[in-house]
Amino acid sequence: MTLEWPKSATIVLAFWLSASAQAKLSPEPLTLRAHDGVSISALLYEARQPKGIILLFHQAGSSKAEYATIAPRLADAGFTALAIDQRSGGSLYGPNNTVPRLGRPATYEDAKADLETALEWAVPRLLPIILWGSSYSAALVFEVTAEHTKQVSAVIAFSPGEYLDTSGVVARAAGRVQVPIYVTSSSDADEIQAGRAILSAAPARVKTQFIPKFGVHGSSTLIEARNPKGAAENWKHVLAFLSELSKPPG
Repeated sequence: MTLEWPKSATIVLAFWLSASAQAKLSPEPLTLRAHDGVSISALLYEARQPKGIILLFHQAGSSKAEYATIAPRLADAGFTALAIDQRSGGSLYGPNNTVPRLGRPATYEDAKADLETALEWAVPRLLPIILWGSSYSAALVFEVTAEHTKQVSAVIAFSPGEYLDTSGVVARAAGRVQVPIYVTSSSDADEIQAGRAILSAAPARVKTQFIPKFGVHGSSTLIEARNPKGAAENWKHVLAFLSELSKPPG
């Protein structure tokens, strides 16, 4: 005997599955609180069976909206992603909701507290944690990793450089980073060299620098609208690095 579902039930089930999938793909707004009391606006993109958590930090003058097209793709690849509005930022891709709450200008160094707050949020989830930086935050992720060596599993840095006030501080921080590192940049020779200098200072056994034929500054290099000639190739290399990270040891 063959059981057949009524058409109406099939339609209802299809609608429910579609709505459920859509709900899973929609980011969840969060507010994190830094130790100095600053409220940090964030969006959480949950992967269904996460292999790890990627903490996404934006570039100067930007916001979590920098990752509006990037974070969903990371979630599809199996990595829960949290994008935050740092206190040093702006409306390059969309509003930064943390900056107005601060009520005063903030330096790049001030934003380090926001990165650390995101890390503190991620630790209790008991998954490998990857710090992902863009431009000035790609400098800060080396400092945060150097100071939290037991909590960070890997670093991905887009256009890192010595953007902080103290000369050479990023390379010195990289000198204490032993977890796997992925560095890339725009196609600009100075950016490529800045990334190479920081990467070469790290004692990590797994170090990758991808030099793109077509690249733009920061994580924007993965956004097709900003980098139509190179985004696909850049994605290929980032996803390959993430795939290697998630392989079981041995």
